[in-house]
Amino acid sequence: MAELVERAAVEFLGGHGNSLAGLIIDSGKFDWTKSEKYAFLNQPNPSYHGKVFTDAFGELAFILAARALSLRDLGPALSPQNAFYILTGMETLALRMERHCDNALALAKWLQGRDEVEWVSYAGLPDSDYHVLAQKYLGGKGGAVFTFGLKGGYDAGVKLVSAVKLFSHLANIGDTRSLIIHPASTTHSQLSAEELVAAGAGPDVVRLSVGIEHIDDIIADMTQALESL
Repeated sequence: MAELVERAAVEFLGGHGNSLAGLIIDSGKFDWTKSEKYAFLNQPNPSYHGKVFTDAFGELAFILAARALSLRDLGPALSPQNAFYILTGMETLALRMERHCDNALALAKWLQGRDEVEWVSYAGLPDSDYHVLAQKYLGGKGGAVFTFGLKGGYDAGVKLVSAVKLFSHLANIGDTRSLIIHPASTTHSQLSAEELVAAGAGPDVVRLSVGIEHIDDIIADMTQALESL
């Protein structure tokens, strides 16, 4: 069991790309006193008049220090409006994820039949190396995000993201809107050719975050974009 979890609330939880937020979930069961690595918790903290957080707060030591120290030094306080956006988004999370996964699976299967596409990597596909794990841990769902490779390589990737109309060319994931990016020419462009391949961002790789639009519209947009190549 995970004793401490950090995750972004922007992707999927909020789901609408309108807020920056994150979550820290602390079980309160980790022993912060057992190592000198956690001196900011188990040794006198000079910025709090020598207070020892583990002595003063016990199981709450980490989560209170995370808030008290980072809030004071960096100011990461979520605004009421952004908190409202995240909480409102979470109300439809289960519904949205069903649609995300259904659309992604349908699009991945469709892409496998396209002449312009060399390969598709999606855990929801039976031939995926990760399909068994998806069955075990994700209830058989493959999620909304996957990659595929274009036979035309780098130039085809650049052209594809310029040709889409419904898909938004963005680096984030988990929006209600379908998103596309060609990592080799954008997020990973500083890497060498060898480093790109090692990072799973080779010249042919296109990454999709499939949204909740009607699947017919998603496929229609991808059709016209691929045909433009």
